[in-house]
Amino acid sequence: MFIRKEEPEDIYAIHLLNTAAFGREVEADLVDKLRAAKALTLSLVATEKCQVIGHIAFSPVIIEARRQVLSAVGLGPIAVSPERQGCGIGSQLVEEGLNEIRKCGHTIVVVLGNPEFYARSGFLPAAQFGITWKTSAPNDAFMVKELREHALRGVKGIVKYRPEFSAI
Repeated sequence: MFIRKEEPEDIYAIHLLNTAAFGREVEADLVDKLRAAKALTLSLVATEKCQVIGHIAFSPVIIEARRQVLSAVGLGPIAVSPERQGCGIGSQLVEEGLNEIRKCGHTIVVVLGNPEFYARSGFLPAAQFGITWKTSAPNDAFMVKELREHALRGVKGIVKYRPEFSAI
């Protein structure tokens, strides 16, 4: 397996993969809309024998705090081919993605997802930091990771995703 940045010839395969992984087109359409808006901070694919078997997307979010607006990155969606789920591909995509995002200078990543899965990569419940999402979600499923120690020190606020996420 090889992980690399998305290339134009991967776009159709990424759409099909997200549709298969989620059993619907909503997440696939979201990735397409983010790409069209040039709002994919990072898009990686996992390939095996020239086939896309995994995908992860990161896009910009903001955290509106009392005295400031912070830039951050949202992780998701992440998709793995249904027949390859549970093989560690998703975890490898998350780790590689976080490394790349960190190299680009980003310091905060948020995600809405399975707490057990994301805790393995160091994500913590966002509520512990006083960070909430304007949409209701289970407290333990909305998580945050500091890519620089104390990046969230003294920050309490509301995360706002790009408008493309409103369809989910």
